[in-house]
Amino acid sequence: MPKSERPVTGRIVLVTGANRGLGHALVEEALHRGAKRVYAGMRTPVDHSDSRVVTLPLDVTDGAQIKAAVKSMEDLDVIINNAGVGTYDELDDRAAIGDHLAVNLYGPYELTQAVLPLLAASRGDVVNILSLAGLAALPTMPAYSISKAAALSLTQVQRALFAMHGVRVHAVLTGPVDTDMTRAVNIPKAAPAAVAKAVYDGLEADQEDIFPDAMSVSIEAAWDAGANKMLERATSGLLPS
Repeated sequence: MPKSERPVTGRIVLVTGANRGLGHALVEEALHRGAKRVYAGMRTPVDHSDSRVVTLPLDVTDGAQIKAAVKSMEDLDVIINNAGVGTYDELDDRAAIGDHLAVNLYGPYELTQAVLPLLAASRGDVVNILSLAGLAALPTMPAYSISKAAALSLTQVQRALFAMHGVRVHAVLTGPVDTDMTRAVNIPKAAPAAVAKAVYDGLEADQEDIFPDAMSVSIEAAWDAGANKMLERATSGLLPS
């Protein structure tokens, strides 16, 4: 097998929304791959049996908790912005749009800005868990779709700007994952453990955009050769060298 470009072994990882679903699977997979330490951000912290796991009270919409969490870390190599919300609502529900933006856009923005000095010091990685709904909106989940589209734009901006700090930024474009958000929907869903494995495979291979399940991988080739990616590469050249 080819040698991994960005191995997780020996690295320090922060995972938000780590108490269940994909977040829990991301913690477990990091441990399986030999992470030195895993900070598990949760709204309600629960102890973990592995001594490498440090659980943190971390609501990504709470500035005080973000500040306290970052203050507790001396080093960081990877942040995985996984915490998210997704509800079924109506487009005229402006409050729902605000709630989704608070968690899915402003939360990762604030937390990543706060840990950027640590990531710059380690020449680390940002991994943003996004969704295919950010590429093509789900009309049954308008607020979620809007927030994930905005988070994709944030990811692309971070990718261009953080490169000047030696920090790499990865977008994870997921299809349906078998979590609480999709529990009542009768559609094929990927297992969280399988998605977590694919996320780290993509990170270790230094892929900018990671397609971690059967539905998402079906558009990977078209995405990489498509207009969106072409424009992202072109506009990143606007920055001074």
